[in-house]
Amino acid sequence: MSTHTTSTATDEPEEFPSDFLDIDDLTTDQLAGVLARASDLKAGKDLTQLPRTTLAMLFEKPSTRTRASFETGMTQLGGHAMFLGPEAIQLGHGEPLKDTARALGGYADAIMVRTFAHENAEILAEYADVPVINGLTDDAHPCQTLADLLTIRESVGDLSEVQAAWVGDGNNVGRSFAVGAALAGLDLTVATPDGYGLGDDVYERCAELGTEPVAVDTPEEAVADADVVYTDVWVSMGEEDLREVKLPDFEGYQVNEELLDGTDAAFMHCLPAHRGEEVTEAVLESERSLVWEQAENRMHAQKGLLVELLE
Repeated sequence: MSTHTTSTATDEPEEFPSDFLDIDDLTTDQLAGVLARASDLKAGKDLTQLPRTTLAMLFEKPSTRTRASFETGMTQLGGHAMFLGPEAIQLGHGEPLKDTARALGGYADAIMVRTFAHENAEILAEYADVPVINGLTDDAHPCQTLADLLTIRESVGDLSEVQAAWVGDGNNVGRSFAVGAALAGLDLTVATPDGYGLGDDVYERCAELGTEPVAVDTPEEAVADADVVYTDVWVSMGEEDLREVKLPDFEGYQVNEELLDGTDAAFMHCLPAHRGEEVTEAVLESERSLVWEQAENRMHAQKGLLVELLE
């Protein structure tokens, strides 16, 4: 998580950050501005274009939604997205990553990177003379958080009046969502198994921002008053060898109809989902599910970010 001080709604407007590596690279006002811009772009109220603008997309991890949403979003904005997959570029192998950053900065107007080590994104940002966007690292997934907050605002209600629950693994998605929730003034309750929490640094950062998540002992406690329940896979990409070790630890943390019975909570998941593990087919396909809106909003939220960075 970033360590800079974030403004409140009463502070003077701050210059938009040159890079977007963590959700709290944005101030509270800037986050609200990106979400508002995304909504206007989605509704056709904002016709901003980025003609002759190129986004270089570096993928160390494979992806469906990240590639499709950024590529389509750039096309809709009148720009171009250049895909550089694992077979085309090996981050930090063959040449120093700082050299890759400087070279790509001479070709493209911005760089999006989806990688394992968060340090890779930081090195790119340090040496590239263009904005660098974190499309996912092992530590954070801030673009997903933008889409999550946009979805909640559209489908659930005013962010400052929403009660959310995170159930399951305190992974990169959960960490970014918690900090984003604190920035947006959204109340969050968290239920994770022992050893799989969000981390003390996340709670400390959220407290600095003004809205610290409440950790509870069971998923039932977490969802009791929730307007939205969010979960993610228990075994993330790159952890496949830990599968047999992790799964028993998450017994009782599945989001299913029984857990949500008696609540009106909407359901969210960043996808891909392991149906029958962290969530049942019945919940994922139910009327309370917002996952498809979430997936589409990756594109709209990222368009809002791109125009704020590059306009």
